[in-house]
Amino acid sequence: MEKWVRSGTTQQRVAFRSHIVLRAVAGKSNNAIAQELDTSRPTVLLWRKRFSEGGPEALCNDLPRGRGIPPLSKKKIKEIVATTLEKQPVNTTHWSCRDLAKACSVSHSSVQRVWNAHNLKPHLVRTFKLSNDKRFVEKLTDVVGLYMNPPENALVFCVDEKSQIQALDRTQPTLPMKKGRAGTMTHDYKRNGTTTLFAALNILKGEVIGQCMQRHRHQEFLKFLKLIDANTPKKLDIHCVVDNYSTHKKDKVQGWLKKHPRFHFHFIPTSSSWLNLVERWFAEITNKRIRRGVFKSVPELEQAIYGYIENNNRNPKPFIWTKKADEIIKKVNRCKAVLETLH
Repeated sequence: MEKWVRSGTTQQRVAFRSHIVLRAVAGKSNNAIAQELDTSRPTVLLWRKRFSEGGPEALCNDLPRGRGIPPLSKKKIKEIVATTLEKQPVNTTHWSCRDLAKACSVSHSSVQRVWNAHNLKPHLVRTFKLSNDKRFVEKLTDVVGLYMNPPENALVFCVDEKSQIQALDRTQPTLPMKKGRAGTMTHDYKRNGTTTLFAALNILKGEVIGQCMQRHRHQEFLKFLKLIDANTPKKLDIHCVVDNYSTHKKDKVQGWLKKHPRFHFHFIPTSSSWLNLVERWFAEITNKRIRRGVFKSVPELEQAIYGYIENNNRNPKPFIWTKKADEIIKKVNRCKAVLETLH
């Protein structure tokens, strides 16, 4: 074995096993041998046992390996995919890999491999809602046209309100993130009031005009329109993309618009909030500043919101709309055709 270790032609696996035995003969412990050779203690025990039973020759010969698990047949793979897509398990809403493995008489790891290969994820579900607006195509084309080809000498704003933002304080102090441990915060909280954020996103620059108010009636909406009017050059027209909330259609709001002809409202189709880009910005401020924040009062919450808006406007990054109206209409029509087959 010493010759095997010194020889440059000895197979590495044999030399490695010889090192284990020679160190054991020298009186070293199993743990010490494993540490010196950068291996595990069970490996040391295995080859010491093999040597004691078969001598040096046992270090050169590997025992025959067991038969590998045969791969699934194409028929079985098709069965797993078909069952996943076409059948529903008893008493549950969707398949788990273990439930399906039991139903198809295979291992759960086999089911997982088939799901990965076919990009099947029964545990996930996405929500959707198709608009039933009779003027869907007209409104969609109008709004997408503003995004992709905005008019000259005009500003385009996506306007909406994020209501009922809660000032939540945790019942116990939060703990900071540490190496190997995520930050923690209590699951319960104390409510300290709410505020409503009115926001107008400039689609070309990414800048935001924002104002917090206690309520979101048409009176507050009129105040916000006046704020937009005061913070934009008078010589430019203002095009506002808004949803169909009743506040935006009140008589007093329509009367104010008639007195300010540079303002033009563009209503998105019903059930199409995804078409208003300010909703994307609301998601940003929620995830980055509000959801994990700790606020002991409404003024503290509003201060955080204004601070986020100020920081956003120092280095604004606009959201770029890339989907053409025709492409969206085709996709919606395909979805409607599929839904009709399910009735």
